[in-house]
Parts: sequence; C-alpha cells; structure tokens
Amino acid sequence: MTLRNTVDKIVRWLLVALMAAIVVDVTIQVVSRYLFQSPFSFTDELAGFLLIWVGLLGSAYATGEKQHLAIDLISGGMSPERKRQLDILINVIVVIFALGVLGVGGFWLVYTSFLFGQISAALELPLGFVYLVVPVSGLLIAYYAIDNTRTASER
Repeated sequence: MTLRNTVDKIVRWLLVALMAAIVVDVTIQVVSRYLFQSPFSFTDELAGFLLIWVGLLGSAYATGEKQHLAIDLISGGMSPERKRQLDILINVIVVIFALGVLGVGGFWLVYTSFLFGQISAALELPLGFVYLVVPVSGLLIAYYAIDNTRTASER
C-alpha cells in the first residue's frame, strides 16, 4: 500500500467518524430539546466544532480526489500539454496557499490560543485543540497538491 492510499484511508475514516459524531450529537440535542424542553448546553458547541473539522478535513480530502471547486473555462480549448502545465501551476499555487495561510497561519492560531489559554464556553475545551485542524488540513492539502503535481508531471 502506498503512502497516498494510507493517507486517504486515514482521512476517509476520520471523516466518517466525525460525521457519525455530528449525527449522534445533533440527535442528542433534538431528543433533549423535546424530552427536557431544553437542549444540553454542550451539544450546540460540539456540533459547531465537529463541523469545522469536517469542513477543513473534507476540503483536504476533496483536493486529494480532485473534486474541489474548479473553473475549467480557461482550460477548455487548451492542448493536453498546456492543460498539464496549467494543472501543475494551479497545484503549485495551492501548495503555497496551503502551507502559507493554513499551515503557518494555522500553527500561529493554535499557538496563540494555547498561549492565551482560550477555553470554549460549554465544553471547557482548550480552543487550540479545535483550531489544530487548520494546520493539519493545510499540510494535507499541500501533500495532496504535491502528489497531484507529481502524477500530472508523469503524464
């Protein structure tokens, strides 16, 4: 099994687990609202945190599957060689963004939130753990874009 297959499998199962957790969390929230006329205080906050993780890890996985948002209007009339060159250029730009904004910026966000001791209101969870998905997804997006560039250049 290649590194790419292993990373795909881990991210896919993590996304499945996070989605299952969201379903359970929201179900608990709805049931508690109707049974007790008041939802548990932690369920809303947990659903938001899980949604952040699903959104960012899902975008990384979508990048790996080449299912991310793309505008193919520009490449429509290009030759296969020009399309390959454009694909490589786009992946280079994605790597720069993922490492610069999500990787470095996300690391700084995690560091400062731990440094200042930010705690979530209902779960009393250090927000650094919630924000940890930002640099992780940035590294994953960069990895996938580099791997996609490698496969594009081999065509």
